[in-house]
Amino acid sequence: METNPLRTIWSESKAVVNGWIAIPDGFAAETMARSGWDSITVDMQHGVTHYDTAVECLRAITTTSTVPLARVPWNEPGIVMKALDGGAFGVVCPMVSNREEAERFVGACRYPPDGYRSIGPVRASLYAGADYVAKAAELVVTLAMIETREALDNLDAIMSTPGLDGIYIGPNDLCASLGRPPSLDTRDEVAFPWIERILECTKRHGIQAGIHCMATDYALEMVERGFSFVTIASDARLLAVAAKSAVDAMRAGQGASAAAAEPEAPQAGY
Repeated sequence: METNPLRTIWSESKAVVNGWIAIPDGFAAETMARSGWDSITVDMQHGVTHYDTAVECLRAITTTSTVPLARVPWNEPGIVMKALDGGAFGVVCPMVSNREEAERFVGACRYPPDGYRSIGPVRASLYAGADYVAKAAELVVTLAMIETREALDNLDAIMSTPGLDGIYIGPNDLCASLGRPPSLDTRDEVAFPWIERILECTKRHGIQAGIHCMATDYALEMVERGFSFVTIASDARLLAVAAKSAVDAMRAGQGASAAAAEPEAPQAGY
């Protein structure tokens, strides 16, 4: 692999459709990765996934052509570097609120002289080749999360950070930071105008705009508005929705059958 496929998608002015993994299991990750996503992010922040299981998920994703990404738990250089060494081809970093934090994040993702990432891509080089270090700048995508009140006051400073490929909106924390109820797919009268302002700022700075969505309709609307990286729910959420839909259909069917039966008919078995 000479370049990150996400960069090819963006060069064609298309949007990346990103999956999200909260379940710490390689088989679940492989199943998700074979579903057609452009990329999948292993969530080490709010997903119940630590480093060892994150690497297993990254390994499972790389049995496919889906691009493996990771959201680290915090803007801490050690875990950023370990996520990349473990095979993530991009990092989503939470709670980036100012230029200094953006520079610290990007620096941990870039080898000298562009950053201060330590050289030791133990697993990444197995996947990307022995020349990984030389091409890491093209392979690694950096996405800083915009989700705090302070970040909103520093949009231009954050987005002009050299080496930052894009931003990623965390709608729940963004809403909360504005004193509004946390919500994905928000239409909130205070939060939604800020989402539009963030998007406009990415366009001015020529970087990518990402957002976490719950429903496909909302994600499609965000693409129409100009977002180039959209996530739809998570593996845990999609599993819960599919399971509930199946159970609800069964309960409804059982109810219809019961209503059609004679009132005195006994209800037996299952």
